[in-house]
Amino acid sequence: MLNEVLSPSAAGVEKSDDTLVTAGKAPARSVRPSVPSTGDAVVDLREAIRAKLAYAIGRTPETARERDWFAATALALRDRIVDACLAAEKQVPNKRVYYLSLEFLIGRLLSDAMNNLGLVETTRKALAELGVDLGTVEGAEPDAALGNGGLGRLAACFMESMASIGIPAFGYGIRYDHGLFRQSFEDGWQREAPETWLSEGNPWEFARPAATYTIGFGGSVTMSMVSERVIRRTWHPAETVRAVAHDVPVVGWRGKTVNTLRLWKAEAEAPVDLGQFNGGDHVGAVANRMRAEAISRVLYPSDSSTAGQELRLRQEYFFTSASLQDLVLRHVAERGDVRSLPDHAAIQLNDTHPAIAVPELMRILLEDHGLTWEDAWHVTTNTLNYTNHTLLPEALETWPVELMERLLPRHMQIIYLINWMHLEQQGKSGKSDAAHLASVSLIDESHGRRVRMGHLAFHGSRRVNGVSALHTELMRETVFADLHALEPEKIVNKTNGITFRRWLHNANPGLTKLAVETLGEGVLDNPELLKGLDAYAADPAFVARYAAVRRGRKEALAEVIYDRTGVTVDPSALFDVQIKRIHEYKRQLLNVVETVALYQAIKAEPHKDWTPRVKIFGGKAAPSYTQAKLIIKLAADVARAVNDDPDVADRLKVVFLPNYSVSLAEAIIPAADLSEQISTAGMEASGTGNMKLALNGALTVGTLDGANIEIRDHVGAENIFIFGLDAAGVRARSAEPHYARDAIWNSPRLAAALDMIASGRFSPEEPNRFRPLTDDLRHRDQYLLTCDFDDYWRAQREIDAAWNDPRGWWKRAIHNTARMAWFSSDRSMREYAEEIWRVKTA
Repeated sequence: MLNEVLSPSAAGVEKSDDTLVTAGKAPARSVRPSVPSTGDAVVDLREAIRAKLAYAIGRTPETARERDWFAATALALRDRIVDACLAAEKQVPNKRVYYLSLEFLIGRLLSDAMNNLGLVETTRKALAELGVDLGTVEGAEPDAALGNGGLGRLAACFMESMASIGIPAFGYGIRYDHGLFRQSFEDGWQREAPETWLSEGNPWEFARPAATYTIGFGGSVTMSMVSERVIRRTWHPAETVRAVAHDVPVVGWRGKTVNTLRLWKAEAEAPVDLGQFNGGDHVGAVANRMRAEAISRVLYPSDSSTAGQELRLRQEYFFTSASLQDLVLRHVAERGDVRSLPDHAAIQLNDTHPAIAVPELMRILLEDHGLTWEDAWHVTTNTLNYTNHTLLPEALETWPVELMERLLPRHMQIIYLINWMHLEQQGKSGKSDAAHLASVSLIDESHGRRVRMGHLAFHGSRRVNGVSALHTELMRETVFADLHALEPEKIVNKTNGITFRRWLHNANPGLTKLAVETLGEGVLDNPELLKGLDAYAADPAFVARYAAVRRGRKEALAEVIYDRTGVTVDPSALFDVQIKRIHEYKRQLLNVVETVALYQAIKAEPHKDWTPRVKIFGGKAAPSYTQAKLIIKLAADVARAVNDDPDVADRLKVVFLPNYSVSLAEAIIPAADLSEQISTAGMEASGTGNMKLALNGALTVGTLDGANIEIRDHVGAENIFIFGLDAAGVRARSAEPHYARDAIWNSPRLAAALDMIASGRFSPEEPNRFRPLTDDLRHRDQYLLTCDFDDYWRAQREIDAAWNDPRGWWKRAIHNTARMAWFSSDRSMREYAEEIWRVKTA
């Protein structure tokens, strides 16, 4: 729920004008302006919006901009969210979940709030009576791009689901001034600019200046004798930063529960050094402020430099420390004894970014609460849980010991002691050979001394989970194999899920309406009822309505494509979609190379009856990821050549939509016919885009990777297109010498496509532009694109044939929608609650 927790310096209850709400507890009072109720919901909301526009925004209907109408509407709905809290259980919940994530890709919140409060039509009518269109108001809300991709969007889905199924929870993250960068294209090259989502404030949030914590960096550690056998260590930071809370309400389905997303803003202890300022050093006087505020300035600063690495680590410790201080203080205020924390709190670490929570919680318990090491370790290892999201070595964070010792000296002492005790236990168990100790140590000595944050999170957690069945099994067999052998019960699987309220109800109201009219309103509360659509997959009337819904969304997307790229596409063509972060393992390059091969085939046989296809790409490459940005440029250059070629006409179009975001995904996903999930098998932990697209009726073409396997098992092997090597095949082929060279030699089609790219056909002004891509495929091909190419081509031609059988295609699409209920994040959260957090749901 909306919450207030006192800062360590506060005494008693905060005396502010903000609404006070505690998770699982009703607020002390509401601050909704006094607008007399007429008993008519539309009139009441209309007048509330009008009042907000005047008294909160300072505008009249005649002078209000679209952004003003959005802010007024959001504030009016926010009041009703607070009112929803008043009906909540007034007692402190027995146990709360605390979800720590460096990313929360929440996107726009207006549609979520309206839908979950049941006020979509009420809001539409209220605004219409004020002469304002709801769609225009929704479009004026900036995307809160506080995440990079699936990990951040998963966190947002989980927060919404916890509220919907009645789990009292806090999400903890960073209130980035600038989230993920705004992407534009300049002659096909990605250009990055700051995302200014906070430029006009955030009407959803409550600033909580009383919930402010001090975060330290650097300095020294001293020792003092507490008793003959007890030594107390005290950290004296050289630098301190303030973490100030800002709360965003997360309203659950039908408004029954409201949880809190608490985001931390970094501030300096003093905004300006007056001595320096008055002495004429006006820039230097605010240097400390700039250094402090940089922590919450930008999501994922590049860590390619030493300074960038330090800032990334400062971000991770900043939000983790503030969150732990906050939740421990809340627990002590409610329960008194910090030793009971595991009984009343479950902390989930979303990936390794908050893994520093292990030594930080130990530090808080040891230094601030005087626990013994044994008691502190018991509390820590029974409260923390860790979700792993990747098997890629470069994504499993490690930090140089030198950096950790300089920035967090007390934490390195704790890590060293944890590691010493851990390795001592190995020796006592007869596992003292050097290779074993090196593999399970928290310190990697092989490439310079580095702290393994994944190992630290594993060792300090009660449960460690993967996010798909395949991913979890590979965790046990690869990155955590030796640790798993020591604690075989610790790793469990929790396959990811998505919130159907966002990705079906909001994103695809036409399909939702069709489902309700066919199966009844119960389908809105229980997605399992979607299985009833199976019975209609061959019903001509239902199929016609289903296809009409898709046609409408494809026409709308065609307008978006034209507005953003200037390319005209035919809505009757197959919309082939790949939308995700640009990374070599996700293999957008495989899609582009197949596009080139298809282009060559059409050119060779222009009179053949080719299946019309629109290839739709979307996604951002990290600013320092040169190879990924080159893939984007290749896609853009191929698109230009294909779209301008009269021999191809409308049989093949290629578009790359700029600035992919949650709101853009909501436009693309309901219009997609084909969902590209083509990562190298064994490298995608789960995927959630695959779930969203399949739920909305797109057929998947994919490898046996991540959750694709479970999607196949649920929708049926006949309703998905699988190709390529499986994870075992990838491992076996990777061990073969010259596998890429051999694959190209055995595939004339692939060789011809690579030759065309390497020749400069798509970059005549710079013939060697794409040689880094083609040379890599010929000599290294780490992600086995060449090995999977021919089977990918086969699957795509099978898809062409399937598209030309509309009755069969729509039957498969309907089966996908009907059978995706298991992938609801409500199911995921119930499994976490029962098997990891040990907390009851509503």
